Amino acid sequence: MKVILNKDFPVLGEEGDIKDVAKGYARNFLFPRVIALPYTERTIALFEARRGEIEARKAEKRKDATSVKERLEALDLTITMPAGANGKLYGAVTSQTIADELTKLGFQVERKRIELPGNTFKSVGKYKITVKLYESAAAELSLTVQGQVVKTETKTAVAGKPRRRRHGEAEAPKLEAENVPETRQAAETVPANEEAPALEA
Repeated sequence: MKVILNKDFPVLGEEGDIKDVAKGYARNFLFPRVIALPYTERTIALFEARRGEIEARKAEKRKDATSVKERLEALDLTITMPAGANGKLYGAVTSQTIADELTKLGFQVERKRIELPGNTFKSVGKYKITVKLYESAAAELSLTVQGQVVKTETKTAVAGKPRRRRHGEAEAPKLEAENVPETRQAAETVPANEEAPALEA
């Protein structure tokens, strides 16, 4: 069914735009939230009366977009990521990474408006990215991805730590009676009623 957007709604469009949507979506979501109104003669007349006001707002958005474009293109954006010695990143630079970095610099840019060649960057280097602003306005930024070398620590064996027995390896022989010294065995076999021979001087 046809509806007229009553306000800007990123998923569909801007205030005053006429859109075709599913009936259930319109009745259950758009109409209760006053995001859109039914496309009728009455609503058409209403929006025609507001046309001047809507166009003035759009002109203001175009002006803002031009200003943001100039500021973005003046940026020398640098992102530092953990990387190996060969320049390969541990992870990747995505549109979300760039959106977060721009937010730190005071720019509110949605992730989906940032276009990266190949969708992600996985190694250090210089890149060009595009940020879509309003209507046909877009900014082209220079991005430098720097690598931060991560040091890997080698594990050393702890002295005195008992060695783990591997699967299938025979256990060390236990100290049993046959391993007891002969003198001890002889002493244990002397009958209780016999006296031990006296030592001669």
